[in-house]
Amino acid sequence: MPLTTGTTQHAAIADTWVRVILVFAMTLPMLVLYAMSTLGPLLGRGLHFEPALLGYLVMSSFGVASVLSLWAGAFVDRVGSRYALIALFSSIATAFTLIAAVENYYGLVAATALCGVAQALANPVTNLLIAQQVPQAEKAKVVGLKQSGVQLAALFAGLVLPGVAFEYGWRTAFALVVPVAILFALTTPLVTSKIHRGTGKGIGKGFALSPPNSLLLRLMGIQFCVGVSLSAFVTFLPTFAVHHGMPLSLAGTLIAAFGVMGMLSRIVLTPMGAKLKDESLLLLFLIAMAACSIAVMMLADSESHWRLWAGAVGVGFTAVGTNAIAMSMLIRDAAFGPVTVASGFVSVAFFGGFALGPPFFGVMSNYSGSLLFGWNVLIGVLISACMMSSALALARRRMRASKVAVGAVQPANVVAFKRNPE
Repeated sequence: MPLTTGTTQHAAIADTWVRVILVFAMTLPMLVLYAMSTLGPLLGRGLHFEPALLGYLVMSSFGVASVLSLWAGAFVDRVGSRYALIALFSSIATAFTLIAAVENYYGLVAATALCGVAQALANPVTNLLIAQQVPQAEKAKVVGLKQSGVQLAALFAGLVLPGVAFEYGWRTAFALVVPVAILFALTTPLVTSKIHRGTGKGIGKGFALSPPNSLLLRLMGIQFCVGVSLSAFVTFLPTFAVHHGMPLSLAGTLIAAFGVMGMLSRIVLTPMGAKLKDESLLLLFLIAMAACSIAVMMLADSESHWRLWAGAVGVGFTAVGTNAIAMSMLIRDAAFGPVTVASGFVSVAFFGGFALGPPFFGVMSNYSGSLLFGWNVLIGVLISACMMSSALALARRRMRASKVAVGAVQPANVVAFKRNPE
């Protein structure tokens, strides 16, 4: 039980602070992506590197997260929510301190990679904390609340960091995050349980991994493509906007708009998907709409910035919601496999896409000499995700039909067996 004074008022304060910690445990690890996006041009000028190299910064962070996600759940199960949260916030404080102090691009890559530790821990530790300390009736609502923290990072990066960076420098903008992370690291022990009883699947046995089944592989492929598209879109949207005459300070608000729509998407679309017979078709629709939003954004020029806003809002409301819907599918349908294992594999695919998206976009754009070619490639990636969504919907329909057929035959067989046991 969390440490409280025993009074109703203090218990309510502790309960509220648990929710705040849950939100920021999702916000701070993802902040590096949106900070690199909005402050990328300033970083490039300050450390003398080309904009296309921003992709490798994102790759270093999410590449580490993708690898560590395979075993992050086992680690959290072994050490418990208290120490896992302290590790998460401490790694963020260390990483952003190093980012604010680096003197060259390679140091920036190494410092950014450290954020991958926190990204890998974020979902397992927040899910465990919810399971331990949130009443059953409120779990679903709190899950949606903490998932919105990811888009809160985009909102903060788009509205706050550019202004701080222009006034005091980009190093100060990154340094702002450090005291916040330290605050949460210090206060976490006050509202989390010191005693942790693991499930026995920690380090050791927890390292043995079973391969994903065919349904899960399809969902992993969808989330990989979405991860590629989202990370590349967020990383290079401000740069694309600046190239079309939008001031950098205003280009940062594109990411804020993306974040707001992402929060709205997860709050609205996740429960909507849970009411459907098969969320695969909703994934198909949302991903197709994301591809259309990028197509509209590509038509922007110095006289029509509204298309940039349409792209940010459209992709934010559609593609962002697909990850939460995918997690909901894993919880509702046991055919994907055990929830913890399946969630880990989907996270690996999603983070892997996030890691590869920006450098892949940069290489494609450099090869062609135009960002437009990179956007066309992203549309192609999203179309591939649409095809996999269709394949997933078809496979799930066949599986349901097979279960119905088996259910219709089985009672007759049981009766026959009882009548003639020989």
